[in-house]
Amino acid sequence: MKKEIIEIPVLSPMMRALGVPCSSVTRANGFVFVAATPPVDMATGKIVRGDIETQTEASLKAVKFCLETAGTSLDNVVVARIYAANAGFYTAINTVYTKYFPDNFPSRSFVPVAGWFMEFDIEIEVMAVA
Repeated sequence: MKKEIIEIPVLSPMMRALGVPCSSVTRANGFVFVAATPPVDMATGKIVRGDIETQTEASLKAVKFCLETAGTSLDNVVVARIYAANAGFYTAINTVYTKYFPDNFPSRSFVPVAGWFMEFDIEIEVMAVA
């Protein structure tokens, strides 16, 4: 099966404008792949600033929007990866994460990173059944 790039309103144009060589969402072989998604306000395309809880909420809302645009949902997520600028954010991120994944948890990795070229502290990427 050939891969299909899914155009995500606001996010896909934002990525192109920043010159990021990445598709926000790709569908292939019965799966939807959502690239690592920062805390983006999906109405404005602006990065959401604030504490890690606020940023986590914005990132998960953006991931949810991406999945729904691609025709699937958070319920179908099989793997999640959380990239955070500080390992100390683990507990605060989990508090927000469990609002979106209250049970039937997907497999997950938590990866501390040094940072990004923009001012945010988290990115979340997922793979879901289409």
